Amino acid sequence: MANTHLGNAGNGKQTGKGSHRAGSKKEGAISKEPTAREKTAGSKTGQARVQQTLDRFARAMTAGDGEAVADLWEAPAFVVGTGMARAVASRQEVVEFFSGTQDQYNSRGITDTRAEIQRLDWVSEHLVVVDVRWPYIAANGDELGEETSTYTLMAGDDGELKIRCVLMRGAAE
Repeated sequence: MANTHLGNAGNGKQTGKGSHRAGSKKEGAISKEPTAREKTAGSKTGQARVQQTLDRFARAMTAGDGEAVADLWEAPAFVVGTGMARAVASRQEVVEFFSGTQDQYNSRGITDTRAEIQRLDWVSEHLVVVDVRWPYIAANGDELGEETSTYTLMAGDDGELKIRCVLMRGAAE
């Protein structure tokens, strides 16, 4: 379900007519080594890191565990959606906002969700943009609807991905 959009970059094809990289053994071809971005973006490890972060987010959000959600954010951050824009200046703001989510979801019959990655784009080794579908799941497993969001995640000094920006696309009609 997850896609990495890199075109033909780093696909191992040789291009160029009559050109060669210094030290190459074969005349008439350029051997292009993938960049660090291409290696990260195309790697299952890079995609798995994003999925793992989003899975932790889903569990914490549906449990109403604001502390666990806040562990996945780095301030300053920004959230924007139709009719709203919010700067997130502190960890405490994240805790307070997400501490009540379980009750909000449960009041609508929603008990669970999962992160379904629709598109994944590594901007650099440390910055990734990901479109996510969040199905609303009832206790019996039925889907009651969905919402989508786009997240910008940034790896900190420890390599752990943190949410820095969210574009809330809203619930599906």
